[in-house]
Amino acid sequence: RKKMGPLLLLIICQCAINCVKAHSVSNPNIILMMADDLGIGDLGCYGNRTLRTPNIDRLAEEGVTLTQHIAASPLCTPSRAAFLTGRYPIRSGMAAFSRIGVFLFSASSGGLPSEEITFSKLLKQKGYATALIGKWHLGMNCESSNDFCHHPLSHGFDYFYGLTVTNLRDCKPGQGSVFLKGVQKALVIPIQIAGITLVSLAIVQCIGLLKVPFQALGYCLLIITISLVFLIFFFYHFRHLNCFLMRNHEIIQQPLSYENLTQRMTKEAIQFIGRNTDTPFLLVLSYLHVHTALYASENFRGKSKHGLYGDAVEEMDWSVGQVLDVVEKHNLCDKTLVYFTSDQGAHVEEISSAGEVHGGYNGIYKGGKSTNWEGGIRVPGLLRWPGVIQAGTYIDEPTSNMDIFPTVVKLAEAQIPSDRIIDGHDLLPLLQGKVTRSKHEFLFHYCNAYLNAVRWHPGNSESVWKVFFFTPNFSPEDSNGCYDSHVCFCHGGFITRHDPPLLFDLSRDPEEKVPLTPETESHFYEILRVIHLAVDNHTRSLHAVPNQLSWDKLLWKPWLQLCCSSVFQSCYCDYDSEGSPLEVHSG
Repeated sequence: RKKMGPLLLLIICQCAINCVKAHSVSNPNIILMMADDLGIGDLGCYGNRTLRTPNIDRLAEEGVTLTQHIAASPLCTPSRAAFLTGRYPIRSGMAAFSRIGVFLFSASSGGLPSEEITFSKLLKQKGYATALIGKWHLGMNCESSNDFCHHPLSHGFDYFYGLTVTNLRDCKPGQGSVFLKGVQKALVIPIQIAGITLVSLAIVQCIGLLKVPFQALGYCLLIITISLVFLIFFFYHFRHLNCFLMRNHEIIQQPLSYENLTQRMTKEAIQFIGRNTDTPFLLVLSYLHVHTALYASENFRGKSKHGLYGDAVEEMDWSVGQVLDVVEKHNLCDKTLVYFTSDQGAHVEEISSAGEVHGGYNGIYKGGKSTNWEGGIRVPGLLRWPGVIQAGTYIDEPTSNMDIFPTVVKLAEAQIPSDRIIDGHDLLPLLQGKVTRSKHEFLFHYCNAYLNAVRWHPGNSESVWKVFFFTPNFSPEDSNGCYDSHVCFCHGGFITRHDPPLLFDLSRDPEEKVPLTPETESHFYEILRVIHLAVDNHTRSLHAVPNQLSWDKLLWKPWLQLCCSSVFQSCYCDYDSEGSPLEVHSG
């Protein structure tokens, strides 16, 4: 009996340890941080030697670095829809058939459909406190200015502080306009046609060849004038109408002020964590950095080696550090999964009017935002969870930002929806080393709603094959982007179709420099055959849904416009500049 005592004690202790371990891998706090337009080559942990990102690098040192982490789309709106739902954006109608692939106006009627199930909805149902701080970019209203059908609070978030659309050059005085070039191109021909028509009618009227009522000419001229005045008025007041900060359903700052904006967002994140130390929480911290218009607070301005872009990256890194520090302060590290990524690759065409580079660096990878070359979709993927995920690990298997959905849903012990296809896969077995292969044998890369490329990682091979059915036409031709149009487009004269498709092996040619041919790859046609079968199976799994990015849903609708005061007061209010800003130490 005396011998059994220590043995029994050992068994009890082991059971207790196992129980603690089992508890620690369920219902953790979850912090998901997403940068905007950050290049994979902008971070020290991915090879950058001139930008200082010690806090983001700390996540890599203390967790797992995914080296082949893929955004589901190379554009903000569809990528974020896929991230929240675990589904290709084509399935939810969040992929455009038109040229414009993202929401540009707060008073558009399109957005993430209410039928879609987000991980925030499922975690809220399991008792999680949920917050989104920063950029949303997935719509706001449907039919009235206060139905908030697409708003974050309608998609499972208890608390929202941020922008419903996105940060644009037009939001910051002196930073130019994303619309001006497009509007000029779109209006030049119609104005010329209208002008020539009116002049021609006036001439034939004067010489008596045709009797045209002066009243009709007057009406035509009036309609053209009113239309031009309306457009000028709208774009002149764009900043006031479109660029505003919200807390839940209320506008608290219109137009948006960039003064200490990152500090304010960081303070909101820290306060949310502080309010929920005793309950599981989900925090999505969706940075405005480093989308243009670029900005940085006084403590960071002029401190980096890469101009304002570098200042913005380093300020964001400071913010990440503040969040990690408060998690540590509250002894939550072992109970918290932290994830850091970008919604897509760097926008390489971003150059200021003064000629300063305002876009990021995609490392060795070709192309950037708006393209499915690796530079547009291969993004940072860092995950930390002490005691559960092994520190300092690198995983080179294909993973997707859609994988976050099933990963966090399972950790919260919520049910994965069975009434729809979920394209993401649970990352935890891969992160813990229980498996060595990704479940993504195939990944489908869409350019808006058009299937652009496919990645195939065969189970019996180290190769990662990638085929392109079409590629964007870079302008100038020998450049690495579409500088003439500011972004690359997905159809018509903007692309070149390939038959047979271009084929690369990313395991040997990650820079996508040399397409393979039947002469250089003996299995060329067999690889294409397998990929075409996968495309057929994938296409059969798609169902028609209303397109949320059609022109009628993209266009500005006056009756959906939010205004915190009145149009006569230029929709001005500021309830967010009071109070003490977060203390900043940039060094």
